[in-house]
Amino acid sequence: MVEKSQFNVYLPAPLVKRVKHAAIEEGMSLSAYVEQVLTQVLNSKEGPEK
Repeated sequence: MVEKSQFNVYLPAPLVKRVKHAAIEEGMSLSAYVEQVLTQVLNSKEGPEK
């Protein structure tokens, strides 16, 4: 298991609301959902993590 770190990001309130709803619809925690989405975006741009 990879060690997790916490960090703060500031996003527009409407975007935060959309992300929270999307996580709920997927049955995921907010953290897990954001991790999945960021990983997908970065992998599509850079390739899988080495």
